[in-house]
Amino acid sequence: MTDFLLELRSEEIPARMQARAREDLARLFAAELARAGLAATETVTYATPRRLALIARGLPEATAAVSEEIKGPRASAPPQALEGFLRKTGLTREQLTERDGVLYAVSERAGRATPEVLAEAVAAVIRAFPWPKSMRWGAESRSTESLRWVRPLHGILALFGEQVVPVAVAGVESGAATLGHRFHHPGAITIGSAADYVEKLRACHVVVDQDERAALIRGRAAALAAEAGLVLVEDEGLVAENAGLTEWPVPLLGRFDPAFLDVPPEVIQLTARVNQKYFVCRDADGRLANAFVCTANIAASDGGARIVDGNRKVLAARLSDARFFYETDLKVPLEQQAERLGKIVFHEKLGTVADKVERVARLAHWLVEEGVILPARGEDLASLADMAERAARLAKADLVTGMVGEFPELQGLIGGYYAAAQGEPVAVAEAVRDHYKPVGQGDEVPTAPVTVAVSLADKLDSITQFFAADLRPSGSKDPFALRRSALGVIALILDNGLRFPLGEVVSRDVLDFFADRLKVQQREAGVRHDLIDAVFAAERQRGVGEDDLVRLLARVRALQSFVGTEDGANLLAGYKRAANILKKEGVIDRAPAHAGAQDGEAHGGSGLLRAREHRPAHEHVPAPQHLPLSYTPEKDEAALIAALDSAEPAAAEAVAREDFEGAMAALATLRAPIDAFFDTVTVNDPDPAKRAARLALLARVRAAVHTVADFGRIEG
Repeated sequence: MTDFLLELRSEEIPARMQARAREDLARLFAAELARAGLAATETVTYATPRRLALIARGLPEATAAVSEEIKGPRASAPPQALEGFLRKTGLTREQLTERDGVLYAVSERAGRATPEVLAEAVAAVIRAFPWPKSMRWGAESRSTESLRWVRPLHGILALFGEQVVPVAVAGVESGAATLGHRFHHPGAITIGSAADYVEKLRACHVVVDQDERAALIRGRAAALAAEAGLVLVEDEGLVAENAGLTEWPVPLLGRFDPAFLDVPPEVIQLTARVNQKYFVCRDADGRLANAFVCTANIAASDGGARIVDGNRKVLAARLSDARFFYETDLKVPLEQQAERLGKIVFHEKLGTVADKVERVARLAHWLVEEGVILPARGEDLASLADMAERAARLAKADLVTGMVGEFPELQGLIGGYYAAAQGEPVAVAEAVRDHYKPVGQGDEVPTAPVTVAVSLADKLDSITQFFAADLRPSGSKDPFALRRSALGVIALILDNGLRFPLGEVVSRDVLDFFADRLKVQQREAGVRHDLIDAVFAAERQRGVGEDDLVRLLARVRALQSFVGTEDGANLLAGYKRAANILKKEGVIDRAPAHAGAQDGEAHGGSGLLRAREHRPAHEHVPAPQHLPLSYTPEKDEAALIAALDSAEPAAAEAVAREDFEGAMAALATLRAPIDAFFDTVTVNDPDPAKRAARLALLARVRAAVHTVADFGRIEG
């Protein structure tokens, strides 16, 4: 078995494309080998700014011979069919093989030398490579058929063992040579085989393994900071980017003018990271220090002093620009900045950002005024509502500032700095700063009342407005990140224990949307999606709808604990048996007469509380009422009636006071009577009175269970 080495050397490959390029190289190469009946025992890929490489280990010297078989007509087929098959295969009748009365053309295809297969595979991979951006170059670029590559391709190194695999693509021919570091070793290097590739390049100042370069940068940068009495601010994205920009990474620590520390630390960090690819450091107290770590691509003879000095000057220019934006923005109050939001279109169907701000301000005030968000101890409700409205009116003002124009990532954050600088209350400044949170799963969830009000109002407004404009998510498409906003709303409600009916501020179809997102959000917490469906469905049947998410989850968790017990599992089995009989007999579970679609139409739309469909009345048998019996019930029938007389009100009362464990305990008392009833009592008795009464009894069982959840939605 032999190893194969491939290196595709070009001008600089952007760092952001290197990881995907390695994956594509391995995938395309494996597919080409598989076509020829080959497979490597292991494939390793590497990427540097100037080369994309692959080592395929354990390849045979040649492909195996292949037997090909083509099925023909039956031996008894007409002569015309046989003649057609012989023309197609180029064989004679004597050369065909007969099996079970059917003729086959069997041929042996000899194996091929692996280098021959590899040559074809490499050429195919190069021509099919899916760079996200590519270019043509040279005289050949006049033709649209010319090779496209991320940057001009200069060399192909292809070795099977010690043998050069002959490949020629767009005038570039393969060989056994490559180049070392652009400055330290610009001359050619002859590679003997895959075995010495990595080490020969290392000797020529090229660390070809991207993971090794990343480890070097990470470790040395942290060590430099520690030597200076500082702590490096970790940034794995920046580690990967610097590894993608260098072949011989040399981290260096420098200092910038401490006067720049008057600028918010996030601005300094973004300036250093985005514009210059520098790491920043913190002092022992956790404050941003006037230090940076840059990564050179050369081991300088002066230890990097001149490199550091040059980078310090460039960073100083960038920080000067940032300070200019910051100081200029501070001269214009946020309230005045917000006046310009009327010129920014939020969406063509939804008006301007100023229109959105007005809606959010009113909703934030309402959320406090209605007691959804309560003030802290000693804080006045009216004052809190006013602060929430004030924060909402200022929250988007930083979108028109110079700083956010330069660094969009700072929206909200920089607004909080500006609000604090102009003397806004701490609660208002914090709300401006954090009103976008939580941005995604795992993000910090605000708990300060003013911040919660503005954040919740902002997200609810986006969701309801886009839904109203029929711009809701569809399939994998969610251009306005409404799924993320819904998860944010759910996190704000649950983490802060907010007790309010969402149905008062959103339409039914939006509630359906929240139900779907809730199942996604709770899946990671181990909550079963079918139990969430079961609780929602039970409330729909009552014609009300569960839109208090805190209460909903308390109910779901109690239900999950209950169905995991023996009583719960057996009650579920008994319920399903009863439900199946009722379904077969056409006994429907009719919602209360006062409930219906109109209960929620005032809030707009249809969806979560969507009215249940009813087929024409003649297709169903209405659920029998609980009436006095005209006969003496059997022992186990009477026992079930007595158990229901006790469990029904107990479960309903427990649900009303939100004692869901108590409701489950009440239902658990039905388990044994239901089991005994099915063991000894005939439901479909020949006597119509008994049959009707016993169906009514099963309908009571179903109704009692539905006070807690629709067990028909529970899996298992």
